[in-house]
Amino acid sequence: MGTSMEIEGAFASASGGGGGDDVEKGEVESIAGNEGVAYLVWEDLTVVLPNFGHGPTKRLLHGLSGYAEPGRIMAIMGPSGSGKSTLLDALAGRLSTNVVMTGHILLNGNKRRLNYGVVAYVTQDDVLLGTLTVRETITYSAHLRLPTTLTKEEVQEIVEGTIMEMGLEDCADRLIGNWHLRGISGGERKRVSIALEILVRPRLLFLDEPTSSLSASAFFVVQALKSVARDGRTVISSIHQPSSEVFALFDDLFLLSGGETVYFGEAKVAIKFFAEAGFPCPSRRNPSDHFLRCINSDFDIVTATLKGSQRIRETQKTSDPLSIMATAQIKAILVEKYKRSEYSAKARSRMRELSTIISITESSSLSSLHSSLFNSPQHQGLQVEASSGSQAGWWKQLCTLTRRSFVNMSRDMGYYWLRIIIYIIVSICVGTIYYDVGTGYTAILARGACGGFITGFMTFMSIGGFPSFIEEMRVFYRERLNGYYGVAVFILSNFLSSFPYLVAVAFTTGTITYYMVKFGHGVSHYVYFCLNIFGAISVVENCMMIIASLVPNFLMGIITGAGVLGIMMMTAGFFRLLPDLPKPVWRYPISYISYGSWSLQGAYKNDMIGLVFDPLVPGDPKLKGEDVMKNMFRMPLDHYKWWDLFALFAIVVSYRLTFFIILKLKERVSPFFRSLYAKRTLYHLNRRPSFKKKPSLSSRRHYNVRSLSSQEGLTSPIP
Repeated sequence: MGTSMEIEGAFASASGGGGGDDVEKGEVESIAGNEGVAYLVWEDLTVVLPNFGHGPTKRLLHGLSGYAEPGRIMAIMGPSGSGKSTLLDALAGRLSTNVVMTGHILLNGNKRRLNYGVVAYVTQDDVLLGTLTVRETITYSAHLRLPTTLTKEEVQEIVEGTIMEMGLEDCADRLIGNWHLRGISGGERKRVSIALEILVRPRLLFLDEPTSSLSASAFFVVQALKSVARDGRTVISSIHQPSSEVFALFDDLFLLSGGETVYFGEAKVAIKFFAEAGFPCPSRRNPSDHFLRCINSDFDIVTATLKGSQRIRETQKTSDPLSIMATAQIKAILVEKYKRSEYSAKARSRMRELSTIISITESSSLSSLHSSLFNSPQHQGLQVEASSGSQAGWWKQLCTLTRRSFVNMSRDMGYYWLRIIIYIIVSICVGTIYYDVGTGYTAILARGACGGFITGFMTFMSIGGFPSFIEEMRVFYRERLNGYYGVAVFILSNFLSSFPYLVAVAFTTGTITYYMVKFGHGVSHYVYFCLNIFGAISVVENCMMIIASLVPNFLMGIITGAGVLGIMMMTAGFFRLLPDLPKPVWRYPISYISYGSWSLQGAYKNDMIGLVFDPLVPGDPKLKGEDVMKNMFRMPLDHYKWWDLFALFAIVVSYRLTFFIILKLKERVSPFFRSLYAKRTLYHLNRRPSFKKKPSLSSRRHYNVRSLSSQEGLTSPIP
């Protein structure tokens, strides 16, 4: 990796232009005639996994170059661990944070960040809401992204056409399925994921092994992708080992092995390239099987394992000629052959042409030419809309998301229904334990303990909805990266959809405990009691949302949430009185930003002010509730209880805003820090002598290249 390479973080794409030759006028006009096309070029793309210890730094991709054009579907093929998914992630801007990428990636000749709606990406993992049916899932996605000007009938027609195109008619009204709902098969889930992205015919579509877990339907899925490409879209898909029928559908092939380019060009010409390299494909063998047989080192392992067996010794004279030569040698020959071949030269020439189409616009000396040439109506198709992957209005997105989230919550037993049942059971338990607590002297501590339990431990149970929220957050991250909607719409829709359930939890719990314990002083006290519970539960929910955005792992999130809420309960004023808390940290500021202290103060004021308790010694003056609060619970009475409730709801709003800020900062700040990480990593790695690029071929100058024509008709290289 040379120092002249431009450093890119995991989210960044590329820089710089390609060629120096002018593109012919007819070439430019033919490209510009397509509206909204996307030409993708990548040059000298290298991805490394740094190791700052004593171990070597692993190169995942070795200086790859290539391009993708509209109207064509490209297959990135190779054995397991060859770098297919890494290359796809690098091109789509979805690389992990612990890797570093260098090189140039150009979209229509310009450097551009390929995220948040610029591209559509179908990952290997099917991230779907299991409580929705197939038709509902696709319909909600259509309403989120299709133009607002379309009527419901037009949207429904597009949805039904997509369902038919992906062969989902038989399962259209079945649930996707989750932990407690039986749903569709894995292959059908994969087709639903693909249907969600081809629904709006994206200009640039990436798919990570879309045919995995598919059998007979793989052909029809790739055929549907080919129809998307025919509409002038650019489709790039990684695939492991397709059948001959599926392989024939691909226009271009990028063959990888060990992160190096074995072949790049037209898929149908790959057979000719292997024949020229001395490894012809037998006529009755699947080309993809033959390609992987030549470059997959797993066959060497199998051969070495079986070499000592009696069967191998007996058939040694008639064994497959490929078994004589190690796969590493075959791969090295193919890699070097491609570098010097006409196919590589043709690819480099085409890359220069595609880079020059718009790279001229980056030159300040040719700004006037750019203004006159590329701002004309017939050339505006070269500018890809990058702001969003959705054409729906903000209000329509909010309504659609709120409706979808509400349906998901209503069908997911673990989201709210199970919690409501548990809350009812616990409320009855609290009501029976503290039933008609009265106003005796012992009732003072009983009322204090009951209020502390309700505002503390009962609201603590809201962390039970964390797994369901994690699932919804995973869907949000996928849809956000593909440009479905913004962060503000998601946060507001989640609040609106969860509001009825939180009200149900608060008023169900409040009604049972309020009237069984007999807190009663009137309707206003009852309303305040329920609102206080609602505010405390809302704070816990929002707190878990913040934790989910920072710690997306389910188990770590539960542990972190329990720890944070435990700290809030300790500083609430029940386990240790507020004035006795250590002033630094715990009293100021923890108790002031903790929901527990405000909720407990409000609950005590709502319950005890106006009451008169019996004295400890009969005959002594009765104790007023105000005196009990000041002397026994040592809580301030300098403000009214409604200010405590106001502070509680202010914390709710501030937590929501914090959640919003965290999500936005992760979008805006992460690329900057990843770029700094990449620069720092490359600085240290370039100082290592062992990090210099090694040649593809070994030092031996002669290889025993044998023809594979004797393999005619063989179905397996292992006898």
